[in-house]
Amino acid sequence: MNKEFYTNGALDLDKVKKAYFDLMDHFNYPVPDIMKTDNFWVCDFQQGDIMALGMSGIFWINEKGEYKTTGAGQYTGKYKDDKFGYLLHEIFLLPGQTLPEHTHIGGHEGYPPKMESWQVRYGEVYFFGQFKHTDEVLISEWPEAKRPWGYGEDWFKSTYITKRDAKTNQMYTMADPETWHGQVAGPEGAIVTEVATYHNHVTFSKPGLEFKCTGH
Repeated sequence: MNKEFYTNGALDLDKVKKAYFDLMDHFNYPVPDIMKTDNFWVCDFQQGDIMALGMSGIFWINEKGEYKTTGAGQYTGKYKDDKFGYLLHEIFLLPGQTLPEHTHIGGHEGYPPKMESWQVRYGEVYFFGQFKHTDEVLISEWPEAKRPWGYGEDWFKSTYITKRDAKTNQMYTMADPETWHGQVAGPEGAIVTEVATYHNHVTFSKPGLEFKCTGH
């Protein structure tokens, strides 16, 4: 099934997007016109294995700036020289697909580490990370078939995992700055809304992973 998404070694973007549109249809998720543009993107992290490692998404907004220059530029209050940043992002994961382990640190633009929370709108997701702060359990105690891609490798850093789904509608929050984390879709796939501070940096724990598509 994986090979059908590659043509001459390159990820076929149209075929992959069609798979995500089918996912949306499965969940009766409305597909606005903007999803038919380049604003809706796909990614296999240059690993050539889209069904195992991959995602698609759309940044509804990823805003940054200084209070004094935003909007009409008329703000003169005490925070006028401070920076702000916020994000609203929709994540789409095919069945069993992994968004691999990564971290967000403060980037060269002077913005602090990205902090984020997720709400599973459709399907279910297994969130994994380095630390326990709510209802996480040890990955070693999790069913082997559901353990994250890369678990047990020398570069893999996460220790805990938990589940969120659309039925319970309970959000999950990355509470620790710069922590390593990732997520895996359940058997039906998932659509996840992410709210966060400004996104300006990502680093993957596995060497060679990039936020790009194979052959592009």
